[in-house]
Amino acid sequence: MSETYYEFGTAAERWDRAQMFFDTKEYGTAARILRGLVEEAPEQIAQRLLLARAYYHSAQLTRAETELRDILERNPVEHYAHLMLGRTLERQGRADDAAPHLRIAAAMSGE
Repeated sequence: MSETYYEFGTAAERWDRAQMFFDTKEYGTAARILRGLVEEAPEQIAQRLLLARAYYHSAQLTRAETELRDILERNPVEHYAHLMLGRTLERQGRADDAAPHLRIAAAMSGE
């Protein structure tokens, strides 16, 4: 896979670019940019969450699940990651696996 212009620049420029592509529903392009950012700074939760969302919206559910599990391994109290993982598992037809994550997300958000 060759690099394109949107994969160049500072991390901040690429983050802005990834958000722009995500906002315009170009999830594959956003994911491509975000993968590089996550490789450079795997501890950055915001980038990883947006990457998981891009995977989810582009129906790359296995990749979304993997990313969300990595986030929760690093930060088990990230309630949005629990919610997204639950939704991702539901979308894969795995309601029993989704239920605990959805319950945790609901409890953490006060629902």
